Amino acid sequence: MIETDVLVVGSGPAGSTAALALSTYGIRNILVTKYRWLADTPRAHITNQRTMEVFRDLGIEREVAQQGAPQELMGDTVFCTSLAGEELGRLQSWGTHPNRQADYDLASPSKMCDVPQTLLEPVVLGAAAARGTRVRFDTEYLGLEQDQDGVTATVRDRLSGNEYRIRAKYLIGADGGRSKVAEDIGLPFEGRMGVAGSMNIVFKADLSRYVAHRPSVLYWVLQPGSQIGGIGMGLVRMVRPWDEWLIVWGYDIDGPPPQVDEAEATRIARSLIGDETIPISIQSTSTWTVNHLYATRYAQGRVFCMGDAVHRHPPSNGLGSNTSVQDAYNLAWKLAFVLKGQADPALLDSYDAERAPVGRQIVTRANKSIEEFGPIFSALNFDAGDPEAMRAGMAEHGADTPAGEACRAALSRAIAAKSYEFNCHGVEMNRRYASAAVAPDGTPEPAYPRDPELYYAATTWPGARLPHAWLTDRAGRRISTLDLVGRGRFTLLTGIRGEAAWREAARGAAAEHGIALPVVAIGPGRETADPFGDWAALREVTESGAILVRPDGHVAWRARDAAGAAGLGAAVGQVLGKGRVPALRAAE
Repeated sequence: MIETDVLVVGSGPAGSTAALALSTYGIRNILVTKYRWLADTPRAHITNQRTMEVFRDLGIEREVAQQGAPQELMGDTVFCTSLAGEELGRLQSWGTHPNRQADYDLASPSKMCDVPQTLLEPVVLGAAAARGTRVRFDTEYLGLEQDQDGVTATVRDRLSGNEYRIRAKYLIGADGGRSKVAEDIGLPFEGRMGVAGSMNIVFKADLSRYVAHRPSVLYWVLQPGSQIGGIGMGLVRMVRPWDEWLIVWGYDIDGPPPQVDEAEATRIARSLIGDETIPISIQSTSTWTVNHLYATRYAQGRVFCMGDAVHRHPPSNGLGSNTSVQDAYNLAWKLAFVLKGQADPALLDSYDAERAPVGRQIVTRANKSIEEFGPIFSALNFDAGDPEAMRAGMAEHGADTPAGEACRAALSRAIAAKSYEFNCHGVEMNRRYASAAVAPDGTPEPAYPRDPELYYAATTWPGARLPHAWLTDRAGRRISTLDLVGRGRFTLLTGIRGEAAWREAARGAAAEHGIALPVVAIGPGRETADPFGDWAALREVTESGAILVRPDGHVAWRARDAAGAAGLGAAVGQVLGKGRVPALRAAE
């Protein structure tokens, strides 16, 4: 029997991040994966700002960014008949349009980037192992048993065939879209698997002549008579600029998965490229299904599931690995506080309450993005299903006729509407948790001034992510508000007028609950100043007020002024699962 505090099953973005965070917080953990190594295909890739903030807090942001393509190379999402053929339109994506760039710059100190999963996982799991995670490859999870004190998992060494048991206080199931852990604990799901069929073809080819002048992650190809299944149309996706690529191509889900040999893969690649002379080297092929399935509950007893184990959906919007990383970040600090005896196990109930609604939202959004290709097909007669009608619609696109003008206008509108897939900043950043791990301040949730899927709205309302603002340290160097918080501990932010009262209140709350609770006073002459006035404009409390921030950067509680200092201890207690106090119930 091997013993540990937390057993993590699965080494993908969710499992690796969970292990990294736990080791960073000083929690013993073992990670097992049945595979001999990490991701063997560059499946997930879009890495959004919130995920980069997680990596920033965990100390690996620079290493992750070094492995990826920067934001400026991600932006010109192209629609065409082939890479060498006619271009039908473009959409500036991922915040690269000038009127969206400011939204992204103002929202976060971190830049989004494009990091293939094959390059991301070694960075994350490598850091976890360096900090203490015991990693066991070729180790297959077989089953588990729970009791009131822990979880006993049975695993098999796939090299020797030997079976043995691992005893843990908690177990994390991050074992992907066919999760055995989720099945074993009976998690309930809504939706269905196998909505459509897709295949991936990874290949190498120097395509710079067709793409370097319009840099993008995604090149969407519409060809009359081609198989449109899967995610909507043929896709050529950049893996590494500009010589490594991944094609996504559809197949009939009602038939058997196709057997794609090198010759067929090469034919498909040449068709989408549109140039028979380009040398191509096929690296791999695989098939997968588009799913629309999410768990309505993420935990059972001492077992918690995350990542693709609980939300299964197409890659539209690039939400999959990002949500997986953020699942892990949400749970890890709660496990750490419980295992250290600083929080009641009731705190762990908030993981399910906070993350299950996120999973439902992103599964729905990703599948809706596929449906939103419909107007593009309609504009070009591609929804007719007849290759001749498709060719006629394509010809109409360039015609000097009233019908051609209408076609071009319709296509332009349809492409612009795809901002809901390729500029979904609000979906990525507008996370407002509602659970017992958030202490209400008695104020109503603020309305979104703009479309909440497209635009991020900064607020310090309890449950929301702490807004980013650039401050300065004593040397005048820029530092983000997000750099003041995190690192596995609660933080209290206040101003000069409230400093004395809140420092005294924090000392009392820290002693009462046995936690560290540093106070950061922001203002002239303090360690952190607000010379631009940006934080003053965002904080939504007076200078004598305070904002209590959780280890994951979400606002736990706030008080408008120093008169609220007496309630700090009760607020901390509620967030730590020690019961809801009357004053907070009344405020709610």
